[in-house]
Amino acid sequence: MKKLFFYSVVFLLAIISVTSCKSKQSVSQTVFEKAKENETATQTKVQLQPEITVNRDTTPAIVIKKEVVTPVIPADSSKLRKYNIVIGSFVKQTNATSLKTKMEKEGYKAIIAQNEKQMYRVIIASFDTKEDAITERNHFKSKFAPGFKDTWLFERLE
Repeated sequence: MKKLFFYSVVFLLAIISVTSCKSKQSVSQTVFEKAKENETATQTKVQLQPEITVNRDTTPAIVIKKEVVTPVIPADSSKLRKYNIVIGSFVKQTNATSLKTKMEKEGYKAIIAQNEKQMYRVIIASFDTKEDAITERNHFKSKFAPGFKDTWLFERLE
């Protein structure tokens, strides 16, 4: 009986050892094939991504707002063109008037206009072309730097 038990155990161990061990070559072949599949999938993903262009220009973009404005003094209506340089925006007309007076002493023909939201805009210059307005705005900002750093442009809508 002991011999039968002994031979049974040896037989089971032999079967287990034969079936559980795969050749090293088949295991390494499987790993290699999976790695190759991952590499191919990664290359496919990289190729599908769109080309990205990086803008290295550090010059800030000039934003031109669009507004409907009405001059506070009706006679100033003829002085307003399509593109305007705004140096101040106020809720109270007295603040706008104070800045206008200061700029007139500097030689500018400032205009106060009110937009649809009841904000008073102090405009120091008005132009027919965007390029002229941008040039003058840059000149004004450099002349009064670091003050008036928030000088901006708007396109007048009729």
